[in-house]
Amino acid sequence: MIKGITLSIIASFLFGVMYYYTSMLTPLDGEEIYGWRTLLTLPFLTLFMLFSGDWQRVRDMLFWLRQRPLHVMFLLLTTTILGVQLWLFLWAPLHGKALDVSLGYFLLPLTMVLSGRVFFRDRLSLLQKLAAMCALVGVGNELIQVGGVSWPTLVVALGYPVYFILRRQLGTDNLGGLWCELALMLPVAILFALGGPEPLVALTTKPLLYLQIPLLGIISALALVCYILASRMLPLSLFGLLSYVEPVLLVIVALLLGETINHNQWLTYIPIWLAVVLLMLEGAKHLLSRRKASTPS
Repeated sequence: MIKGITLSIIASFLFGVMYYYTSMLTPLDGEEIYGWRTLLTLPFLTLFMLFSGDWQRVRDMLFWLRQRPLHVMFLLLTTTILGVQLWLFLWAPLHGKALDVSLGYFLLPLTMVLSGRVFFRDRLSLLQKLAAMCALVGVGNELIQVGGVSWPTLVVALGYPVYFILRRQLGTDNLGGLWCELALMLPVAILFALGGPEPLVALTTKPLLYLQIPLLGIISALALVCYILASRMLPLSLFGLLSYVEPVLLVIVALLLGETINHNQWLTYIPIWLAVVLLMLEGAKHLLSRRKASTPS
């Protein structure tokens, strides 16, 4: 449990770093960044799996697909969902949809909790129930302030639960499944990164990108590895609640970049930050319980 919580928090931190880092990749646009991110995430993920001994999971996945050819369609579906999410995360800040996507990430833990309860009969502890109620207050206030739900919000809030439910039902919720999904994204990634009339003009005008783009691949690979491992180790409800760490970090990044929180938004952020604190207490409680259990009497 503690390992899964730690991996989830590390993943959220790395996604926050990547959110800030993409602002440094000008003059690349959202589609180009998505393309390069995917092209370079796969080789770094492959190296990680070779050194960690997880490469066997790719072989197992390919054997599993040969035995069940119809399941390739479901793999294509999860690949499409993940690809849209990765693209939207990079596209939204450059096209005035950052607020819509951030609202989706605020809604996501609640839809994950509901999905875990309905599909997997997950049970919430008292602290997790309190965290969910606090988050509901914050999200409710944000919905009132925004005045509706846009398509980017729905894509994030509803897309990820479908993605994780399908992966768990199919047994592809491991690094082998992630590798296959990224491999299937390669044609679109190549089109976005190199399919333009002058595909390498940005690299020519800004040579620093030769270093920045590979670093983006490293950050992305580490974030996705931690995220997928955490999703496998934790109940879907707890994994969903821990997703609040990421939008909180994105808010901190925004504040560091000079943005401000207006008085109407405090009722959104304070309850959500309180929910994160409650989840941290939940993690500390599990850690203390494990230490007591391992201490000889």
